[in-house]
Amino acid sequence: MTVRQLLDIATERLREEKIADASSDAAILLEYVTGVTKNDIYIHPDKNVSNEDVERLNGLLSLRINHKPVQYITGTAQFMGLEFAVDERVLIPRFDTEILVEEGMKLGLSGLKILDLCTGSGCILLSLLHYSHDCTGTGTDISRGALELARLNADRLGIDAMFLESDLFEGLTTDDKYDLIVSNPPYIRSDVIPTLMEEVKDHEPMIALDGSADGLMFYRRIISEAPAFLHNEGVLMVEIGYDQGEDVSRLFEEAGYEDVSVIRDLGGLDRVVKGMRHV
Repeated sequence: MTVRQLLDIATERLREEKIADASSDAAILLEYVTGVTKNDIYIHPDKNVSNEDVERLNGLLSLRINHKPVQYITGTAQFMGLEFAVDERVLIPRFDTEILVEEGMKLGLSGLKILDLCTGSGCILLSLLHYSHDCTGTGTDISRGALELARLNADRLGIDAMFLESDLFEGLTTDDKYDLIVSNPPYIRSDVIPTLMEEVKDHEPMIALDGSADGLMFYRRIISEAPAFLHNEGVLMVEIGYDQGEDVSRLFEEAGYEDVSVIRDLGGLDRVVKGMRHV
């Protein structure tokens, strides 16, 4: 069987099972198994594939048909032009979250001290450090498994960062002051979770999804506790759900933050709230 034939068969199999992004998922899995990229297929469509690779790909397609995300199958996800190790202990980094990193980069990111709450795979903190100059960073997470992956990603990327097992700020002291605090906390309302795609509700860690009855529990804690850990004119930035801009920005304002703003993603949806704290 040729790689072109195998890609066509894999794509059709996923389409028949109503898997979103069937073509791209099939190409990713084919490359993962054989090392042959989609561009390679256009150049050498008649390259033969071993029976072992066909069988292995069929096994991975079965996982995808059962709605296991392709990133968990391959163990990697792309974010901010970097590759991160992921598995079911952490959320899969999403393109929307790059807005949070890009807003952080607008601060200049030279010599800043950064804290990332609910760090998960470490993708936010490590991306900020990768694209910064002389910045230092700490990531906290309540999940020991997530922290293991974050440390692995730091090692793979050659980035020096500290990761601490902590429920938000609990593992820190108020002697620790930061110039920038970022977070993509759990923010989905509890009653919405059963309606999510199977890829999300059945595979991604619930602890990283459930934001309580109104989805705002973690924002209340972060916004109220962050001032004790921010330098004067330090900035807090959080990712939000598309319908949470008004509620979260109000929490910022009620807590005394200044220059509060809501940043939209490329789809025009509210995605990040940020504010500055004057001490």
